[in-house]
Amino acid sequence: MSEETMSATMPSQEDARTNTEDTQTKEERLRAYLSQKAADGEMYFKSKFIADEVDLSPKEIGALMVKLRESATDLEIEKWSYTSATTWRVQPS
Repeated sequence: MSEETMSATMPSQEDARTNTEDTQTKEERLRAYLSQKAADGEMYFKSKFIADEVDLSPKEIGALMVKLRESATDLEIEKWSYTSATTWRVQPS
């Protein structure tokens, strides 16, 4: 098997680290955005309306919001309502 074929079909350890770093970067980017927007009080949003601003898909935002509910001690995150898509409520702790 050539080196080219091997690298194309089998992810390297470097690729795995990059994927993990991308996830961390996305989570950090979303957290910073939410902290900034909620700095003056609570905010309500649907993922599809902020997706372009944070350069994430609505699905990625939804998955990250679940993680941030547990890990972001500086933010209170609540799944507020569901009408055609989840509305999230965020405010500083």
